[in-house]
Amino acid sequence: MTPPPGLDRQDVRILALLQEDASRAVAEVAEAVNLSQNACWRRIKRLEEEGFIRGRVALLDPGKLGVGVTVFVTLRAAEHSEAWLETFAAAVARIPEVMEFHRMSGDVDYLLKLRVADIADYDAVYKRLIRAARLTDVSSMFVMETLKSTTAIPLPEAR
Repeated sequence: MTPPPGLDRQDVRILALLQEDASRAVAEVAEAVNLSQNACWRRIKRLEEEGFIRGRVALLDPGKLGVGVTVFVTLRAAEHSEAWLETFAAAVARIPEVMEFHRMSGDVDYLLKLRVADIADYDAVYKRLIRAARLTDVSSMFVMETLKSTTAIPLPEAR
């Protein structure tokens, strides 16, 4: 597969290295992709400016931080209007336990991924959700075991 428009193979290799470990020094990345340090730094800056790199973060251990329970929540809206969505989306944005929030096609309207400490913690989030807007159904699924979890985007060279 060829790189997406605006990227060449060296860009893709830089992205692969940085998404594996964003704390790598520019010199290390430059050496790995056979570029000078300055040329590599300019490419990284361009990738940031063009939005290919949205940010750099540290991945934390949720269990050690007391939020080791992952919950997926499906929601059905009581209405489908722009005003309802704006109100609900604003309320969900204020709930720090919500890690992901997706509008879906199919049988459910929204899918949320939460990180909580326990069922009581989830119940508090549930109560905030049902206060936020009218819903016709809220279903929760608690993760028993995570078999794969990654933040890495599949890149052409990595497939």
